[in-house]
Amino acid sequence: MKDKEGHFGCSLQELRSLMELRGEESCAMIREQYGDVNGLCSLLRTSPVNGLDGTVEDINRRQQEYGQNILPPQKPKTFLQLVWKALNDVTLIILQVAAIISLALSFYSPPSVDRQHCGKAAGGVVEDSEAEAGWIEGAAILLSVVCVVLVTAFNDWSKEKQFRGLQSRIDQEQKFTVVRAGHVIQILVSEIVVGDIAQVKYGDLLPTDGVLIQGNDLKIDESSLTGESDHVKKSVDNDPMLLSGTHVMEGSGKMLVSAVGVNSQTGIIFALLAAGEEDDSDDAGEEDGKQKKEQVDNKGQNDDDVVMDMRPLNEDGQPEKKKNLSTKTKSVLQLKLNKLTMQIGKAGLLMSSLTVLILITRFLIDTFWVQCVPWSSNCMPIYVQFLVKFLIIGVTVLVVAVPEGLPLAVTISLAYSVKKMMRDNNLVRHLDACETMGNATAICSDKTGTLTMNRMTVVQVFVTGHYYKGLPRLKDIPASAMDLLTTGIGVNCAYTSKILAPEKDGGLPSQIGNKTECALLGFSLKLDQHYQAIRKKIPEESLFKVYTFNSERKSMSTVLYNPDGSYRMFSKGASEILLLKCCMILAPSGEAIPFRTRKRKEMMKQVIEPMASQGLRTICLAYKDFPAADGEPNWEDEGDILSNLTCIAVVGIEDPVRPEVPEAIRKCQQAGITVRMVTGDNISTARAIACKCGILNTGEDFLCMDGKEFNRLIRNSQGEIEQGLIDNIWPNLRVLARSSPTDKYNLVKGIIDSTVLEKRQVVAVTGDGTNDGPALKKADVGFAMGIAGTDVAKEASDIILTDDNFSSIVQAVKWGRNVYDSISKFLQFQLTVNVVAVIVAFTGACITQDSPLKAVQMLWVNLIMDTFASLALATELPTDALLLRKPYGRDKPLISHTMMKNIVGHAIYQLAVIFTLIYHGEILLNIASGRNAPLHAPPSVHYTIVFNTFVLMQIFNEINARKIHGERNVFEGILKNTIFCVILLGTLLAQILIVQFGGSPFSCVALNWQQWLICACLGLGSLLWGQVVSSIPSCGCRKVIKPVTRAKK
Repeated sequence: MKDKEGHFGCSLQELRSLMELRGEESCAMIREQYGDVNGLCSLLRTSPVNGLDGTVEDINRRQQEYGQNILPPQKPKTFLQLVWKALNDVTLIILQVAAIISLALSFYSPPSVDRQHCGKAAGGVVEDSEAEAGWIEGAAILLSVVCVVLVTAFNDWSKEKQFRGLQSRIDQEQKFTVVRAGHVIQILVSEIVVGDIAQVKYGDLLPTDGVLIQGNDLKIDESSLTGESDHVKKSVDNDPMLLSGTHVMEGSGKMLVSAVGVNSQTGIIFALLAAGEEDDSDDAGEEDGKQKKEQVDNKGQNDDDVVMDMRPLNEDGQPEKKKNLSTKTKSVLQLKLNKLTMQIGKAGLLMSSLTVLILITRFLIDTFWVQCVPWSSNCMPIYVQFLVKFLIIGVTVLVVAVPEGLPLAVTISLAYSVKKMMRDNNLVRHLDACETMGNATAICSDKTGTLTMNRMTVVQVFVTGHYYKGLPRLKDIPASAMDLLTTGIGVNCAYTSKILAPEKDGGLPSQIGNKTECALLGFSLKLDQHYQAIRKKIPEESLFKVYTFNSERKSMSTVLYNPDGSYRMFSKGASEILLLKCCMILAPSGEAIPFRTRKRKEMMKQVIEPMASQGLRTICLAYKDFPAADGEPNWEDEGDILSNLTCIAVVGIEDPVRPEVPEAIRKCQQAGITVRMVTGDNISTARAIACKCGILNTGEDFLCMDGKEFNRLIRNSQGEIEQGLIDNIWPNLRVLARSSPTDKYNLVKGIIDSTVLEKRQVVAVTGDGTNDGPALKKADVGFAMGIAGTDVAKEASDIILTDDNFSSIVQAVKWGRNVYDSISKFLQFQLTVNVVAVIVAFTGACITQDSPLKAVQMLWVNLIMDTFASLALATELPTDALLLRKPYGRDKPLISHTMMKNIVGHAIYQLAVIFTLIYHGEILLNIASGRNAPLHAPPSVHYTIVFNTFVLMQIFNEINARKIHGERNVFEGILKNTIFCVILLGTLLAQILIVQFGGSPFSCVALNWQQWLICACLGLGSLLWGQVVSSIPSCGCRKVIKPVTRAKK
């Protein structure tokens, strides 16, 4: 079957051809070529029961023969590509062109004309040697542009690298269950090889192609590959082909891995898409490719090789958004920033255009009218130089005015927060979710594992007519009933669920798999009945049929075939549902007796309700015999199959509330966030847990209802859901019990679409099941459980809770609010600089026919304002004080009244200082005036002091900008933010070097220590003035300043 080199009996090409077949065609090929699946296993040298032996040599040989389960990464953008992208900024292009013209003209001097004949401003004052240095300004501008471009490109590069690293983190945690050397283990998806026996279960996202060996009620969603939304039923006899990238929607089974990586069906399509994208242009290719890739189950790329279930990254390196983007609106911050950026951009363009127009007009009037200079074509190069100079001033005004730093500040703040949130057990998959969470007004949370510990134990039992408030002893239960009880637990729990011995002495046993099933298995062990012995006697392969648990059935049933031709079915499920299907119950003797309606009602009242009121999950265990004489039942008729059961026992399972949850919920309520519990448990259990958590408190008149009642109340007489009917319920609803995923979706949609409250609700939802996908996608922020969550739920989510803990959601709220505040701090700082710089340049143009702040200086200010300030102010750590206020909401202005007061107040101080220095500085400081300097005049001490004072005021005002809610102590926590301190000191040091050694390129003259002291005192004055501004009540601004930047509803 294999050659002497150790190759396998089935080639890579054969397996690829096999996986292209479907349905009966694939079954026929398997029978014709291999006899059955076991024959294919033999050729691949694996055991359908024990799997591969797992030796390193064998795994390496398989990877060499059939490939690894990774996709080759798509090349990230190179640094040069990012530089080119940054160079394409319109304002920088204009600046570059103007600088090049200025540079070219500075080397040209008309030979036949005296510069004085072209007007006062053209010459006469400047020596030839100084005029020849005119090239310095153009060269300095070009150098500044290069610096800005390099910084922008580096930021983009590091941002993309960080997001790829985040995506890598997500994928490195993806594991899958396989059988190796007879042991069921979990390995990284990238380590799966052809020949592995993989266990598939409800909620899995298949990482490879495979052939089904054994299946239980297996249904697959193949829409990601085929586009067909109907679930495909898989079985060994009819359609055994399982494809990578598809979702297991129901059931369980085992498959033989037959294709991995680029050789799987998804890998083949991905390779075709990648090849197609290379032929497209950059922009079109990226957009087109992203849309195509999303249709192929969102496969993606990384800096390293990519495991099969990665999502694509967009052109900024972010994980690609979910398929159904229409269900999500833009984040609160995005809406407000988009509007604000447009407003500032328009104002900046207007001011820069006016600046250029006034400069040109004043020059023309002064030269040709006031000085009466005759027109001369020989003076054209001089006039063009002036025109270029005016254009440079105008463009630099635009550069400073346009908030280019906003996207960078948002990116830095989000990326920093995402990195820190990982430590708080929040793995953020979509960046905007981080900020949106800060505006959350409602959280719809699951109960199990999120509010509770998800460590379940059976604490109460009703069996053979006795209600035990503790656990019964072995001798308390008749042997026949004990056999039914333990056999039912052993075979009717997923074989992947098990109890392992404690890792440490005195520790608790480890629960692997479904926690409810683990509680039952643990109960069996406490009765000294080992479930493994039962499973060894009845292996999973011998099970005749399995009806797996789903949200519709609310139960699980397993059918065994007996040697005499009869069948026995064991069932377990929600007690109030399964008891209705029982017509018999075990008596104290262990025999089955009739279970009539009166007895059922008594049991509900005396057993089920007391258990549920204590917060216990109640599970009914039952069985049913199908005699051989009755013939084989119709197994597809579930209604008939799951009727006339015999009740074996009812157990009460305790899942303690996490000790930190009540405090976390109290913080949410204090922060203006309503917490609702949406659970599949019965209403009594849900209400008891809600009271323990603090969702329901004594004396509050809030609603608790089950899914059936909820559906009845939200639908009209035609059975259609009406928003008005939902609006009557959701504001007071706190607990929704026995809810289906559809109920959860309808509730979330109803809250989001509601207009009953003044503010649009921002809803966060937790989910762990496959069917929670729609609700997770519909929510503003979807949280998936990292431990108990299925792959499908994780894919639909925005944030993964790596510890499944509700308190981690509170941390997400805190970080989200911190992002919003960080952006607001940056805005407060930037807009102050914008207002002052633009007004100074504009008035300078109007009055002195020049800008007091030169182009290179303004580019330096722009660098401080954009890159450094965004990094400094966007990296503040969150505090508990963030949870003491209500959510901002979608309609609250991004620039609050307090922020507007601070911006205007500090702008007044800075303008007063700057204008005093410009127009009276030479008198006050006893220095030569720098006003009305001719073209190519050397730098002056006067304007150097103006520039230095302006920058120092911004540096100290950066400290003021740390507080945006009127706090007086702007130094609070400053030493905790190392990045802020380093940037502040670094900027100050750079400013000293620029002034003292910058010379002509920066239009600076070295200052003496007295002049530095004056500049420093004026800069420090910003801090003192900040205390004055803080004393002014913000409410007074409301009458003076009209709120701006309201987001569209």
